[in-house]
Amino acid sequence: MAPDLRELVDPSHTALVTQECQNGVLGERAIFPQLAEIACERMIPNAARLAKSARAGRVPVVHCVAMRRPDGLGSNTNARLFNAARKSHVLLAPGTDAVEVIPEIGVESGDLVLSRLHGLVPMAGTDLHPVLRNLGVETIVGVGVSVNVGMTNFVMDAVNAGYRFVLPRDAVAGVPQDYADAVVDNTLSLLATVCTTEDVVAAWEETE
Repeated sequence: MAPDLRELVDPSHTALVTQECQNGVLGERAIFPQLAEIACERMIPNAARLAKSARAGRVPVVHCVAMRRPDGLGSNTNARLFNAARKSHVLLAPGTDAVEVIPEIGVESGDLVLSRLHGLVPMAGTDLHPVLRNLGVETIVGVGVSVNVGMTNFVMDAVNAGYRFVLPRDAVAGVPQDYADAVVDNTLSLLATVCTTEDVVAAWEETE
């Protein structure tokens, strides 16, 4: 039986986590322009709506961003994805605009921002796990990119760490879109509760 979404995302034990929703990934000057273009259609507006709803409902908002030092120290070079990003004209250097959360979502005073220099996902590359545990979080509502790699690994890492994962399918993006939809339907739906932005917002509004 499917879990009751209102209970699953109750603010007392839930956090909204954004994955690589940053200017250098989803902004006008993005490492992978095709991904950014697809994200603009529905992922970004829906992620922004979820962030606004989470803050209104006192749900912690945690932003996870990726960085790379100009000299590359501490960053991976052991996969084609990392090398493609390294060759891009966009540098995800600490302290630059590229690592700032996109303005559509923004960062407010009660939000947390965690950064990483290595790996594919925040669960292994940041303090996300202990931070969430210290917040009393049992359920992660995860949004961002990409379904191809990052979000899929994020879901798996979170489940392995004992979290329940809620995936608003219209607040994530991948390339091409039909492939991303297939991954959500055939893989992530086995691990996470797949729903829509409207479903989560409605559940939070009912608890206010």
